[in-house]
Amino acid sequence: MKLTVCLHQFFDQYLPRIKGASENTINAYLDTFSLFLPFAAQFRRTNLKRLTVDDLSSELILAFLDHLEAERQNSASTRNQRLAALKSFARMLRLLYPENQLCAEKILNIPKKRARKPLIGYLFPEEILTVFKTVDLGRKEGFRDYTILHLLSDSGARASEIASLKLHYFDYQNKTLAILGKGNHFRQIELAKKTAELIKLYIDKYRPQPKPQYSHRLFINQQAKELTRHGIHRICKKYLSQALPEKRLKSLNPAHSFRHSCAINMLCSGKDVTEIQNRLGHEKLETTMGYLKLDITRKRQIQKEFIQYTQSSISADPKIDDLIDWENKKKTLEWLDSL
Repeated sequence: MKLTVCLHQFFDQYLPRIKGASENTINAYLDTFSLFLPFAAQFRRTNLKRLTVDDLSSELILAFLDHLEAERQNSASTRNQRLAALKSFARMLRLLYPENQLCAEKILNIPKKRARKPLIGYLFPEEILTVFKTVDLGRKEGFRDYTILHLLSDSGARASEIASLKLHYFDYQNKTLAILGKGNHFRQIELAKKTAELIKLYIDKYRPQPKPQYSHRLFINQQAKELTRHGIHRICKKYLSQALPEKRLKSLNPAHSFRHSCAINMLCSGKDVTEIQNRLGHEKLETTMGYLKLDITRKRQIQKEFIQYTQSSISADPKIDDLIDWENKKKTLEWLDSL
């Protein structure tokens, strides 16, 4: 049986309809096979469209995984993610094409490679406040970026989760936000007062008019399209680079560092581990327990100031005052120019 036929079944039927995989999962698996198929054709010395299910030997899979690490400089973690996509395909073969069960079992028996767990890089409260201060609200996208940074810090959401937010997920009256996480699971969180007010003001005054197909999305980019997780990653990297020394940046993942910081701040505030798990959307409690191993000795005064900042109203934010002053000045100048 041709491999391309099975792949159509995998991406069009199995993942979305039988397994109910999320859009992010499907896209990640597409990335894996876009790398794997050309490699497999070259390995078998044939045309890509002539590949068959019988070509999927453990020898080929292992050679591909070695290629990822040696040639593409992928980490063991990325290697395991690519293997997970191939194993998902093997499970479909075992279910829908039982005649290929032996081939599927060979793939499923390939073990994951032990990966070194990276250090959890998080931002201290004073660093987060410094990042907020670097945002120029006078720029066209300034208020959007300012809102996103506050939301990342407050919600602990992943960049992909922020990118997929829809307008109706936000409830200003109750200060809540629904987040669609991994596995298509929703969780609802309560937002800090300042975060909720920033989102409301962004929607009412600073959100650009999107193209019709993106009208449901909360955050919009310069092309009037939905903001992607890559766009959010670039926003975080930009402001972190402006606020922190280069040496400090080496231990931080731009967008994910806010997620870790949210967990640490909750822990320092005396929140229960299960509360942190629910807010971050961890499927397993063991993942959340990793934060308990960190040295979270803090300066209580700084921690107190940060909590007061997040719970305050935007009317007490000097940057908002500067923004209003700038907008008033701009209107005056435009009026003078029209005379």
